[in-house]
Amino acid sequence: MSPSRRFTKDEAISQLVEARRKILLAASALPPEKQDAVFLGEWSAKDLLAHLIGWDFANREAAEAILAGRLPGFYAHHDRDWRTYNARLVAAHKREDLAELLDAVRDSHRHLVAYLQVIPSEEFIKDRGLRFKGWRVTVASILHAESRDEEEHFRQLETFRQGAA
Repeated sequence: MSPSRRFTKDEAISQLVEARRKILLAASALPPEKQDAVFLGEWSAKDLLAHLIGWDFANREAAEAILAGRLPGFYAHHDRDWRTYNARLVAAHKREDLAELLDAVRDSHRHLVAYLQVIPSEEFIKDRGLRFKGWRVTVASILHAESRDEEEHFRQLETFRQGAA
């Protein structure tokens, strides 16, 4: 899809929900010996799930900022691949028990989606003139970026689940 294409509220939310659904299925199917194994840089599946919880909270705050005409606060922490910010999110949200972690991922996502559902469609895609490194920042655009990230994480997790020992 074209980077300049504007995503509707329904498209952005459904992409996000579908990406998360696939990640949860893949993570739920991991055998115990793979749950703590590092497979993604320095991350295990539990680290990846903690990362998702953190971004659910960050995206909720970002949507609130955008609706108020402000650039999301997480941009102040941008570095290569968001490494520092992601490390902070993982440290804050990781749990040792996979079932508890999966419940927390479902819960944080459910709260994010519920919040997004009440945003009027026109506000969801409205260009408020917010830019980061030349990119238009709207509620829809940050969520589209998140769903792309989660689709990539699903592929990584699924490859690990199916093949890595």
